[in-house]
Amino acid sequence: MSQTTEQKAAAFEALHSGEPFVIPNPWDAGSARVLAALGFRALATTSSGFAFTLGRLDGGATLDEVVDHVAELAYATDLPVSVDLEDGHGDDPGAAIARIAEAGAVGGSIEDWDGKHLYSLDEALARMVAAVDAARAVGFPFTLTARAENYIRGDPDLEDTIVRLQAFETAGADVLYAPGLSDLEDIRAVCGAVAKPVNVLARPELTFDALVTAGAQRVSVGGALTWSAVKALVEAATAIRDRGDFSLLGSSPPGDWLEPA
Repeated sequence: MSQTTEQKAAAFEALHSGEPFVIPNPWDAGSARVLAALGFRALATTSSGFAFTLGRLDGGATLDEVVDHVAELAYATDLPVSVDLEDGHGDDPGAAIARIAEAGAVGGSIEDWDGKHLYSLDEALARMVAAVDAARAVGFPFTLTARAENYIRGDPDLEDTIVRLQAFETAGADVLYAPGLSDLEDIRAVCGAVAKPVNVLARPELTFDALVTAGAQRVSVGGALTWSAVKALVEAATAIRDRGDFSLLGSSPPGDWLEPA
């Protein structure tokens, strides 16, 4: 039975107070269907992965395009969808929250990076307050994630990261996230400094159990699944180009993941 947006929102909210979980990041409706069939309980978009589907770099998708993408993912499965909104696509991040909620998303993230520089704490906090207000106005429990971007923007300042996340928590964000943390002690410090659930970005060298032991409630993979798929594409296409070798080609999908044609 198809889930309503309200039911998806309640399920997503409940995940954050239950056992730690992985929220993988599909890049299109097909990959969303695969991840749902594999048993994951929620999905998150990836700004870099979605931009790739448009032939662009991360940050290259417009808000209109993101909203259309959200609608496709929300229709593709019954899983809750949370959206990477980057900095909110403009001067009013609250408007972006309202639009993705209308498209079927039940969560979303706002970061403190405008594509060129980190916002000052005061700027970032004001924008987060606007996002929180919009999230509370959508009519269902929208899960808002606040991102502190220091570590992936060339400024790996743990103290500033914690100060920003604590401010976002006070402003009303539901989940806190500092992508790029790679040291378990840093992850433990962030998780121990806030009371709200923390999302941690997966890294190949760190296991899910290790991240959970350090305090993670939610683990996402960002664009990494997209790049894993692209790597397989490049390897197969290179073998064809260089050696006339078709052995890496797949056949039909190895699972009942897609609607019949």
